[in-house]
Amino acid sequence: MNEEDLEGIARLEGELFGAEAWSRGLLAAELEVSRGPWADRRYVVVESDEAHGADTGGQRATLLGYAGLYHARGLAGADLLTIATVPAARRRGLASLMLTELVGTARWAGCPEVLLEVRQSNEAAQRLYVRHGFVAIARRRRYYRAPPEDAVVMRLMLRPRPGPVGMSEISEASSG
Repeated sequence: MNEEDLEGIARLEGELFGAEAWSRGLLAAELEVSRGPWADRRYVVVESDEAHGADTGGQRATLLGYAGLYHARGLAGADLLTIATVPAARRRGLASLMLTELVGTARWAGCPEVLLEVRQSNEAAQRLYVRHGFVAIARRRRYYRAPPEDAVVMRLMLRPRPGPVGMSEISEASSG
């Protein structure tokens, strides 16, 4: 994602997320912290130049989707911040492609897990996440405001969590 994408993404945010949409200013701030040696976020876009033919003649490609991840440079778990595809481009594997890319970023950063929230009613997105190994772990009541709705919290473990100190010795002693 770059500055040239911001107008299209801001427009899509409004169309896709309504009152929950991120403002252009917030998108620009997020893009800014995704750069440089201390970057703790990554944003990706999927574009097509089909609408303009093979030679775009300098015109921008058509934005089909975008996604973002907070990875804390591996100091904590990652959070999938947003993922969206335009309605006409759905069911082509674009969300899966972006999700795979961002999970790879979380792995590269050394994050132990990736968390996300998804509307309870968004069964298609939940199925996508389950196909990628995410499991529902909690529910956040009235997390979404417009319209009010619970969020399903989902997690993908990237590496096993260590147990309490000494737990492996206790397990070995009780099994032997």
